[in-house]
Formats: sequence, C-alpha cells, structure tokens
Amino acid sequence: MRTFRTLWLGQIVSLLGSEMTTFALTIWVWEQTGQASPIALLVFFTRSPQVIAAAFAGVLVDTWDRKQLMLLGDFVAGLSTIGLLSLFLTQHLQVWHLYAIGAANGLFSYLQSLAHSASMAVLVPKQHYARASAMETIKGSSAYVFSPALAGVLYPSIGLIGILAIDLVTFVIAIATLLTISIPHPTTARDSSKQTPWQTLTFGFRYILQRPSLLSILLFLLSSNLFFSANFALTPALILARSGNSASMLATVQSVFGIGGLMGAILLSLWGGTTPRIHGLLLGASLSRVGLLLLSVGRGLTIWVIAAWITAFFVPFVGSANQAIWLAKVEPEVQGRVFAARYLIAQAASPLGFAIAGPLADYVFEPAMLPDRPLAGLLGGLFGTGAGAGIALQYALLAVCGLAIGLGGYGIHRLRDVETLIPDHDTAIG
Repeated sequence: MRTFRTLWLGQIVSLLGSEMTTFALTIWVWEQTGQASPIALLVFFTRSPQVIAAAFAGVLVDTWDRKQLMLLGDFVAGLSTIGLLSLFLTQHLQVWHLYAIGAANGLFSYLQSLAHSASMAVLVPKQHYARASAMETIKGSSAYVFSPALAGVLYPSIGLIGILAIDLVTFVIAIATLLTISIPHPTTARDSSKQTPWQTLTFGFRYILQRPSLLSILLFLLSSNLFFSANFALTPALILARSGNSASMLATVQSVFGIGGLMGAILLSLWGGTTPRIHGLLLGASLSRVGLLLLSVGRGLTIWVIAAWITAFFVPFVGSANQAIWLAKVEPEVQGRVFAARYLIAQAASPLGFAIAGPLADYVFEPAMLPDRPLAGLLGGLFGTGAGAGIALQYALLAVCGLAIGLGGYGIHRLRDVETLIPDHDTAIG
C-alpha cells in the first residue's frame, strides 16, 4: 500500500497539470471557433486511439515492465505539451494540431493507465480493492476540482503559455516519483508459449466471452457510455453558450463536478461501497443521469452547480464497483489483456458519441430551437430559445436514455447477479 500511495500521489500531480491544459485548450478552441463540434472532436481524437489501442495494449502490459510503460506514458505526454508550446510560441497553432497531438497523447496515456490499473492487484490487498479503486476516483476528482479553478483564474493572466509550462513541471514530478518506486510484475501462471500470436492477442476477449456475466457488464457499459460520452463532449459548449462565453462559469461548474466526484469517492474509500457491488454500478449509472437531466434545464449558475454535484457524486460508484468486481474475478497475471479487452468493449461506442454530439448540436438541435421554429414553440418554455437551447434539449434526451439503461440493468439476471454467478479468482484457484 505504501508503494501504491506513492504512485498515486505522483500521478495526481501529473493529472492536475494535464487537466489544466485540457481546460485552457477548450477555452482557446471556443474562442477560435464558437462551435460545439471542434470541442467534441477534440475529445473524439483524444479518446478514439485509446479504444483502438485496447486491441493490443493488454499483451504489452502483461509482457512488458509495467513501470516502464507508465514512464513512457508520462514522457510522451511531456513531449506533447512541448509540441503545443512550440506551435503556440511560433504562432502556428491551429485547431487541427490539437487533434493530432491529442491522438498521440491519448494512445500513450492509455498504455500508462492500463499498466497502472493492472498493477493494483499486486500492490493492494484484496480487502482494500474497493478503497483503492475509490482512491483512483479521488485522484481524478481532485484534478477536476482544482484544475478548472486554477486554470480559470490563471488563464486570463498567464494565458495558454503559462498553463502549458505548469503542465511540464507536473510531468517532471510524476516521472521522478515513478523512478523512486518498484512495481512487481506478476508471475505468469498460464503457459503462453504454446499460443499463436492471434491467440495471445485475442486472449482477453475469449476470456470474457467464456464468462457471460462479465460480458453483460460490458454490454451495459457499452450502451451507457454511448450517451454519457455525448453528454460529456457537450458540457463545455452547453455552459459557454448559455453563459455568454463565461470561462469563469465553466471553471466553476467543472470544479463542482470535481468536488462532487471527490466527495463520492471519499465516501466510498471510507465505506467500502455497496454489498453486493453491482448496486453501486447500476444505481450510480442511474442517479448520475438525474443530475445531467437537471443540468440540461438549468439556465444559471446555481442550478448548474447543484446538477454538477449530483452527477459527479454518483459517478465514482460506477467506476469503483466495476473495478472491484473485475479485480476480484480476474487472475492478476492476465489482467492486462483482460482489462484491455474490457476497455475496448465498454468504450467501443464512446467515439461515436463524441463524434456525433457536436455536429448534431450545431446543425440539428440548435437550428431547431431558434425562436421562429415549431420545436422552440413546443419546448421553449423548458429549454428556452436561441443560443444553447438546442444543445440543452439534446443534452436532456441523452440523459433520459442513460437513465433508462441504468434502471433497466436490474432486469438482466446475468448482470444483476454477476458476483454470485462467477467465483473470485482466489476462490477458484483454491
């Protein structure tokens, strides 16, 4: 646990700098374009390579030194920031540059996060899986609390250059922390020498297909993530459009997202989560959508803050419960391949959500909610008319679909009873 805490502290500093850069780039893109599509596409080009990499990343994580992979992820992220800084200083930075750099950074950051995730089982005692997973959520939530707040305050005075410089410092700290610790590699219990390259590459998928209840979790997340990713991509544009391009309001809302997630994660780290854990997954997915629905109808900072807190508070329940289930059910020596396959299946629809969210907002929902359109007359009382009203309507529809999926999970036996249908890996070995 001491090694895990040290690793955790180094990565939280790195994530803080990365999220400050993400916030600053979002504001910069909005200032350049004033549209939802470029912001959503920025997320698309960053996240899509991660889904593609999941097809082969698991083999690398299970065979290569996981500490070296984490160092590689931090190193490439630092190079990406240097590249952005150089382009900006020479006045050559364009929106499409962010797509290319984001794709490269997204690929290596996924390798890093997968190596980190697969290392938890060899660093953390089984009885602390849920708490360690909650600490991971605390890490992300803390970055979302402080990064937008700091970036929102600093951006007007130090600009994108200053934010990128801070990001570079945090990468140096993360790399230095990694160099001071040792991460054991689990002994391979399965003989992979007799497997063909194709069998090795597809091991994780075959492992999951042989366990229908684990597959049911992924199919649930696949459908849920489609709508959540679209909501996620639209959030900055929704707030900016309805607040008169206020960076401070966006920073406040995003910080509250972090505060809500942090409070939820702290509660889980102290409590340990629901029993059975599947309730955390299903209820967390459902209740977080209630917050998104409230966010869509809000037209001022007070409602947005309340809605952001509700949404984020329940998100850690999903991630913590899901990770705890998989850590308990999957043998540590194959978690890299299995977790990579898990990520690919669960996130396969997310790029679609990222890709279609912006164009639908700019070319379908926003025009449909202009004051002279029939839809505006029907729904204008709830969502308003003009700038941002169409995005709000789209946001609400996506949230309703996510809520229906979350509640509907209780009707699927293989999903609801996954923890009794599949034994823990140490029980199966015994």
